[in-house]
Amino acid sequence: MIDLSIFKFKVFCTIVDAGSMTKAADLLKLSQSGVSHALASLETEFGFPLLTRDRSGIALTSNGARVLAYVREILHYNERLTHEVAAINGLDVGTVRIGTFTSVSTQWLPEIITRFHSRFPAIDIELLDGNYDEIEDWITNGAVDFGFVSLPTVKLYETMPLKKDSLLCILPDQHPLGHKESISFVDIKDEPFIATKWGSYDEIKRILAERSVKLKIKYEVTEARAIITMVKNGLGISILPEMTLTQLPEPVRAVSLEQTFYRTIGIATNSLRNNSPAAKKFIECTKSWLATHKPPDF
Repeated sequence: MIDLSIFKFKVFCTIVDAGSMTKAADLLKLSQSGVSHALASLETEFGFPLLTRDRSGIALTSNGARVLAYVREILHYNERLTHEVAAINGLDVGTVRIGTFTSVSTQWLPEIITRFHSRFPAIDIELLDGNYDEIEDWITNGAVDFGFVSLPTVKLYETMPLKKDSLLCILPDQHPLGHKESISFVDIKDEPFIATKWGSYDEIKRILAERSVKLKIKYEVTEARAIITMVKNGLGISILPEMTLTQLPEPVRAVSLEQTFYRTIGIATNSLRNNSPAAKKFIECTKSWLATHKPPDF
């Protein structure tokens, strides 16, 4: 039997995370009227509005923001209880919510999820794709069980390093620097630079800041494929992690930096020990998959 309060709590949190009633209805596989009714019922039960709605979308009211963390915590412990009861009965069930970014989503997760589902078919996987800042916010507020991140994180979490991903300079094949075996920051200090826009403090920004390097940033772009296309069309050069550089178009060349730099991809969570059994199983599956695909970096 489904606890109706738990159901309404889940509807409320899904609307907040999705940013709209329509998207929440799609995620929950409900009608939009069903989502609206559940929210209205919860607001009546609480005695105050939780969200405001206008043409620009939805937003938490001040009271909604006050109760959101408690609602998430109730959902978290309800799910842990469900998992524990299932474990006692010898069942592997539950849901794992994961924050991830594009290169992990495209290059790791399809195979990892396939392997995981072959072993644990009754455990569902929910993915939230975003930039580094968004993933850290999802971890903090409990929207995900854990997230794939670039280490170190801005916020304090329990973390687990998984892979070192080399940073390379990309430039048009006919660029004057294209013949070099390695490139220094001095070489590119006067070049138009296309910067990543992956969060307030991504690994490339961090490396440049730590070395007091100032480049001529002409564009800031979120999508790696868009950056590669811009480089291909002569709009500038860039530095990107190797995992984003699969199937480079012929007119674009990737060159090592003079000093070896890399991003460390890892897992971050509020507590590795207190993660749900399902989340722990997924993390172990991820580590096992990586061990068979690449030599261990750690």
